[in-house]
Amino acid sequence: MGEDILMMSGPGLNLIWLGLFIVLILIELFTVGLTTIWFAAGTLAALIANALGAGLIVQIILFFAVSCVLLIFTRPWAMKHLNRKCIRTNYESEIGKVIRITEEVDNLAQTGASVVGGQEWSVRSKNDSQTLEAGALAKVVAVSGVKLIVEKYEEKHEEEPS
Repeated sequence: MGEDILMMSGPGLNLIWLGLFIVLILIELFTVGLTTIWFAAGTLAALIANALGAGLIVQIILFFAVSCVLLIFTRPWAMKHLNRKCIRTNYESEIGKVIRITEEVDNLAQTGASVVGGQEWSVRSKNDSQTLEAGALAKVVAVSGVKLIVEKYEEKHEEEPS
């Protein structure tokens, strides 16, 4: 009986491969990770092999071979060329800028804000005991998540605040 299953082919397997193809395409549509699409291509190869009369072992080998080859060799290219809508934040460029505080920075009260490059940022002081008044200048020393970490800046007329 076990050997009969391994030699199985025909319309029943066509439905199984087709069903697996549909499930993998749906997963790809919801995740858009360019991973399951390659396995969907593998199911198509196995479906064609089944239609040509190949046994289940050949179909499974073909499924994994086509899927892995496509995943390894074409995914990096596809991610580079098809995923161009990715917007890089370049938040590192904020480090070192002198900014003007728009809301009092008080780490203990968890307040503080500034507008940098047209974007409002939450601001926290590098030193928890230091508060910065609205209108004061501060220098960005780090970025933590969506918060700028700043220290008080003494005006030297070298840089203009953003």
